[in-house]
Amino acid sequence: MIESNIDDMNSEFYEHIMKKLFDLGALDVFLTNIIMKKGRPAIKLSVLTEIGSIDKISNFIFSETSTIGIRYYPVSREVLDRNIIKVHTKYGSCRVKIAYRNKTAVNYAPEYEDIKVLAQNNGIPIKEIYNEVIRNIDI
Repeated sequence: MIESNIDDMNSEFYEHIMKKLFDLGALDVFLTNIIMKKGRPAIKLSVLTEIGSIDKISNFIFSETSTIGIRYYPVSREVLDRNIIKVHTKYGSCRVKIAYRNKTAVNYAPEYEDIKVLAQNNGIPIKEIYNEVIRNIDI
């Protein structure tokens, strides 16, 4: 895990920074609102990466953000197996991601971009599409 606290950078830059970190091989990137010394609001940038990518990601963070320090620490993680199925509804088809642990389905989620398009194309609320997809999942 690579982390840095940033309290003096334009917040509009974070979208670009996050995308580039994923492009550089980050496994996960997330931002956390924090309060630093003297009550200063800040953002903690956290980047999960493989050991082999630490240098290039650190170089990017130092060159593209206003941080002057980075923390490193090892973490373990478990990633569930997953696959994508297509669910057909009266509004159209939607991809659904299903996650498995020990070959048992433990979670599923409609793909946001698909439900957004179906809502736009059908002129109905996105939550109605989401609920219709959930009702039609057969796993």
